[in-house]
Amino acid sequence: MNKRILIIEDDEDIAHIERDYLQLQQYEVVSVPDGAEGCRLALTEKFDLILLDLMLPGMDGFEICRKIRGHIDIPIVMVTARRADIDKIRGLGFGADDYIEKPFSPGVLVARVKARLDQYARLKGPEEDGGRAVSIGDVSLDPQTHRVTVRGREAVLPNKEFQLLEFLMINADLVFSREELYTRIWGMDSLGNTATVPVHINRLREEIEEDPANPRHLMTIWGVGYKFCP
Repeated sequence: MNKRILIIEDDEDIAHIERDYLQLQQYEVVSVPDGAEGCRLALTEKFDLILLDLMLPGMDGFEICRKIRGHIDIPIVMVTARRADIDKIRGLGFGADDYIEKPFSPGVLVARVKARLDQYARLKGPEEDGGRAVSIGDVSLDPQTHRVTVRGREAVLPNKEFQLLEFLMINADLVFSREELYTRIWGMDSLGNTATVPVHINRLREEIEEDPANPRHLMTIWGVGYKFCP
């Protein structure tokens, strides 16, 4: 079955370019120009990836990303003319998996879409084979149900934060540098910025630590990296 991609983009020319090049690669594409309608489609229909503009009528890309991340687990690639690092970090913090700046090469966009879909398939593969649940202290994580429970409360995590937590819990007490974590979770083919790693670590602390300012599990080893402590 062909992969299904949702484009949420209000610039008609850009949406046509994205759709045409993706359809040439045999992807099934649905395109909408309105943010609110795009959010509704993302939550009610099945897609394998979302290409998401930031500046949209009805609802901006940040709000769309925030709303859908708590409900669906698919790659989200933001495509925007906004180049400030704070916008990139904010988008990644809301759960986006990648960030492409306009103007872009259609070939590069297609390559990034394929890379995200392939990486997602690799990461989801062990779950289909029966990924094992892991429980350390007051934190439990189950890859099969994509659920994290902290002190009896369920924490809803975006895909990248779930993957990051799972990796650190499986390798508890081992220290990994920011670069190592970025390579393992975001992939060698990712063209983003390793600065996203501490952003996701901080968001995880907000979800699983009793006192995020004084973490007990997600520890920073200054000058080295991060580790999960039992």
